[in-house]
Amino acid sequence: MIADVEKETKAKMQVTVDHAKEDLSTIRTGRAHPAMFNRLTADYYGAPTPLQQLATFTSPDPRTMLITPFDRSALGAIEKAIRDADLGVNPSNDGNTIRCVMPQLTEERRKEYIKMARHKAEEARVAVRNVRRHAIDQLKKLEKEHEISEDDLARAEKAMDATTKKYVEAVDEALKNKEAELSEI
Repeated sequence: MIADVEKETKAKMQVTVDHAKEDLSTIRTGRAHPAMFNRLTADYYGAPTPLQQLATFTSPDPRTMLITPFDRSALGAIEKAIRDADLGVNPSNDGNTIRCVMPQLTEERRKEYIKMARHKAEEARVAVRNVRRHAIDQLKKLEKEHEISEDDLARAEKAMDATTKKYVEAVDEALKNKEAELSEI
């Protein structure tokens, strides 16, 4: 029973860390990377479709992203989705591809993005701790129903704390990497 709770908790914490990393990857840096467009959808034949399913993304240089749609009729919809997404880029359409040039970040904008990254990381830490709290509540319920002993509960809580620390450190590491990326000129 304890093993099941621990396994479920680790899985939920891993999902939380993965989500945090994905969130952090969407914060724009001075570099062009396809992850910026992960959450964008374009209206393709009446259905909202993720851009990754509509086009290929290539980066000829660090600040430029070329988006080549599989179907040229989707060009306008992709361009509109990027323009409406408030990514800080202005897409230009040449009839075959869409070119997005990332403007250089100002120092003020970098600080703003770092602040946003820290906020997202704190949300992820809170989510990890909430998973831990929920798991400990489950364990206490098992102990109350006399399915596990007090000693087992204490050992499981210690293990939960260690697991929580590991996943919080993973979030901190992702934040540190993002801050370094944002600070880079």
